[in-house]
Amino acid sequence: MNPKYHIDKRALFCDETAEYRFPAEPECNQEVTIRFRTAKDNVDQVYLIYSNTEVKMEKVETAGRFDYYQTKLSVKNDRIFYYFEINLGKETCFYNKLGPTADLQTMYHFSITPGFHTPEWAKGAVFYQIFVDRFCNGEPSNDPVDREYAYIGGPCVRVTNWEKYPEAFDVRCFYGGDLQGVRQKLDYLQELGVEVIYFNPLFVSPSNHKYDIQDYDYIDPHFGIIKDDCEEVLAEGDLKNKHARRYITRVASKKNLEASNAYFADLVEEIHKRGMKVILDGVFNHCGSFNKWLDREQIYEHEKGYEPGAYIDKNSPYHNFFSFHSDHWPYNKDYDGWWGHDTLPKLNYEDSAEVEEYVLNIGRKWVSAPYNIDGWRLDVAADLGHSVSYNHEFWRKFRQAVKEINPNAIILAEHYGDPSSWLEGDQWDTVMNYDAFMEPITWFLTGIEKHSDHINDQLYGNSGWFFNTMRYNMSKFQRQSLDVAMNELSNHDHSRFLTRTNRKVGRTASLGPEAAGEGICKGVFREAVVMQMTWPGAPTVYYGDEAGQVGWTDPDNRRTYPWGKEDWELIEFHKYMIGIHKKYRCLRAGSYKDLLGEYQLVVYGRFCKEDAAVVIVNNAEYYRTVKVPIWEINLPENGVMTRVMQTSRNGYNVGYKAEGYEEGYLVVEVPPVSATVYVMESK
Repeated sequence: MNPKYHIDKRALFCDETAEYRFPAEPECNQEVTIRFRTAKDNVDQVYLIYSNTEVKMEKVETAGRFDYYQTKLSVKNDRIFYYFEINLGKETCFYNKLGPTADLQTMYHFSITPGFHTPEWAKGAVFYQIFVDRFCNGEPSNDPVDREYAYIGGPCVRVTNWEKYPEAFDVRCFYGGDLQGVRQKLDYLQELGVEVIYFNPLFVSPSNHKYDIQDYDYIDPHFGIIKDDCEEVLAEGDLKNKHARRYITRVASKKNLEASNAYFADLVEEIHKRGMKVILDGVFNHCGSFNKWLDREQIYEHEKGYEPGAYIDKNSPYHNFFSFHSDHWPYNKDYDGWWGHDTLPKLNYEDSAEVEEYVLNIGRKWVSAPYNIDGWRLDVAADLGHSVSYNHEFWRKFRQAVKEINPNAIILAEHYGDPSSWLEGDQWDTVMNYDAFMEPITWFLTGIEKHSDHINDQLYGNSGWFFNTMRYNMSKFQRQSLDVAMNELSNHDHSRFLTRTNRKVGRTASLGPEAAGEGICKGVFREAVVMQMTWPGAPTVYYGDEAGQVGWTDPDNRRTYPWGKEDWELIEFHKYMIGIHKKYRCLRAGSYKDLLGEYQLVVYGRFCKEDAAVVIVNNAEYYRTVKVPIWEINLPENGVMTRVMQTSRNGYNVGYKAEGYEEGYLVVEVPPVSATVYVMESK
């Protein structure tokens, strides 16, 4: 097509960043300026269309290859959806979050939600996820001991070999990691470039993962401080926890609980002094069978200072916290469990204003002094309650409760699938970004599913599918949610990314733990890390990934951090990429545009007024020459870009290399299995 006679669709651009909408996150009753980019002298008219209103935009600037059109609109209290219509003669083109499109479904339109802000500190921030039991053992005296108590059919186990592979059923095996260990490694995290620590659950719980909360009011003394202790553990063959005196003393003694809370408050204060933030895991859909409100294990039945649990006594003040289906008291086992698991009793919010207010107060408590955490990650957040309508109602209340205490706290949910109905400004700030980050990148680079459960060669190296999937899934976010979305390659629920690079289908039970480290490709892993540090959102490193840890899906992904056996080359590589991410504003908050796609090749740009970056990912096994249309990201016709990172199958190069370009195209040769980053800073 000759752009003189047809709309140049590659030149069309708009998004929800401050370059194209200002203010980007307007308040109610505020005037907003909207800008739109076209090729120079290429179109007749541009219209902004919103709320059944069509506004002709005015050409206000010409710069390089582009014309910029602009108009203003006044927002009130309600959310506004808008898109653009572009005309050239008889040709008409529409533009929304999908880019030039004929698909005008509202969900893909740009939108303004007056008053919806996500924390500035979280936009593009570098997160680090810590599964505490497996990170670092700083204080052995608080470790769980053999037969301290029983859980799901057997006694708990103290693992004394830090390098031991997790067992197939690992929930009651403890390696001894604790908050003191985290404190000892704060220098390491700071040097790595971490800005936010995300802790898997820390509250009192009988499991190593602690997604079965026993007491939301206190940090588990096994992670904190044990001042009050005894030696009595369960006898051989005894699985009744009412006899587990050592465990009962450790987790029910207010001396231990208050000391552990005080230690955590002090730790958060130190983390804050280092310029880092802290978010906690909130498991509010369900609790655990050990929970003091239920007390199925009879931990609290005879302890002073505790009300009887709902399992123990029909007249318990916590009776309506759960949904019972019979009248069999005392010791009523007939209650709702999440997905039928009786160790995970589901909380009965719709029938209990009391449990609702209790949990809302937990949300308030930990963002308040003296703890002052910086937000919540919400476990299985879409499952909370028994209806969709109540679920949304609760999260509106939760947001209000937390933000009233700390307006800058982040509310980040675990969610698979379309999150848009929760991201309308009144519930969550954002989500763990599976659909618009982890999954598409995994499929493109490895062809392996995120649990390593199956392979799909049709998606492997498929750049068209990759860009289309990313475009559609990113369009379900408002920009303020996308900028703080948790972009992970690995976490505690999926196989480690480095293991996925072996392109094997398997788990510990089928292939054995050793196979998780066989046939891996660090070159592909480095490609993924470059994408993680240059993609819109908040890059989140799962502890040990940066040190070369491998592992199949849960529980093998929860191996210990390999202290003393770290892959220091990978750690240094992460430091470089985190530094690049933090140095250039475009990588934290800039616009995004896909530039070029071929089999096993994706090229995209990030750009803003201050700087611009081009990322070239060649996942093929051969050298290739690429011609990148960098004019599309507002760069001058002729100039020089600087290469700041180039990875390869066997290593990486951080030496700066100047690369000249002409007529808006950067032409470079890139090596096999590589990721290359070019930048240009504004003069």
